[in-house]
Amino acid sequence: MWSVEKNEEVFGRCSNHNWHGHNFTLYVTVKGIPNPDTGFVINLKDLSQIVKDEIVEVLDHKNLNLDVPFLKDILPSTENMVICIWDRLVEPIRSSGGEIAKIKLVETENNYVEYWGDGEPF
Repeated sequence: MWSVEKNEEVFGRCSNHNWHGHNFTLYVTVKGIPNPDTGFVINLKDLSQIVKDEIVEVLDHKNLNLDVPFLKDILPSTENMVICIWDRLVEPIRSSGGEIAKIKLVETENNYVEYWGDGEPF
């Protein structure tokens, strides 16, 4: 655990003993071959439900440091969160016929992370 001074040095205003919060926006881009019967790679209604069940319901109004099992022992930076979100969505999206191409997690209008799941640096 870092000292108060070290936290302030590294995280600035985001270093707050009463925690810190954001309203994130998540974009999930899928790829694949459209189904000839529907024209869909994945039905967007299904994609929306997957994201709601796997991500929104788990993260919304939660303390990311304390309340989210898949972020346990992980510093919930936007970079780390987008990797964990990718990992949670891969299989449900694949089961519905698609593949994740990219995830974009927006923290503020000027701060966001895009991840392509390739393990490469951001």
